[in-house]
Amino acid sequence: MPTVREIQRGARDEPLTMLTAYDAPTAAIVDEAGIDVVLVGDSVGNAMLGYDTTVPVTLDQVASHTGAVARAVDDALVVADMPFLSYGASEAESIENAGRLIKEAGANAVKLESGTHTVELTERLVELGIPVMAHLGLTPQRVNQVGGYTQQGTTDDAAAEIRDLAAKHEAAGAFSLVLEHVPDELAASITDALDIPVIGIGAGGETDGQVLVVTDVLGLSESVPPFAESFGDVREEMEEAVAAYRDAVEDGSFP
Repeated sequence: MPTVREIQRGARDEPLTMLTAYDAPTAAIVDEAGIDVVLVGDSVGNAMLGYDTTVPVTLDQVASHTGAVARAVDDALVVADMPFLSYGASEAESIENAGRLIKEAGANAVKLESGTHTVELTERLVELGIPVMAHLGLTPQRVNQVGGYTQQGTTDDAAAEIRDLAAKHEAAGAFSLVLEHVPDELAASITDALDIPVIGIGAGGETDGQVLVVTDVLGLSESVPPFAESFGDVREEMEEAVAAYRDAVEDGSFP
């Protein structure tokens, strides 16, 4: 398993690979494929739980899915998302919630959708032994504030703010940074400026690694974001298998 320290130091000769997983069977497949980091994302809300956004996802739900993933993974680093309002309201509650994902659910680190409000929290969590992955650019928990899943950092001021927050979270002790749906040139400049690895999603090819949602990669999603890609067609395979089962029962060939 790549350790937090190894990732933080960039001790690799090839790009980092990260995928989401939300259950034990999928996590085992992702792990066996040699993916470096398994993210138990609050994207479970969109991908698995039928929500339109990640906002309704609870800490209990993330903890449950993280436990399933952690029990199935032997080699990859397991990172758990801190869901909306599980952090930020108070430092004590934020620390307790992050600690629960590490101590009870079995995650190796937590991810925070980051902003000015998470710089001091990142530093405090790291002081307590809770590794933090920062997340800037498009932060889906703010969908109601930004009005959709649009590209971020497209103006000079917005780009400067993301650069500044990236540097501050590195200084606060974050061991890596997810950079989502920003212009390629902005992602490249941030990657060049930071010592910690930058893992991109919709951020071009000049980052230190890539992350995608596993249902998009498998071709299980009904639609795929423009910056993602399907590498299989599991949805069609499942439809064919379920239809074949139905037919076998109806015509008496099974059992």
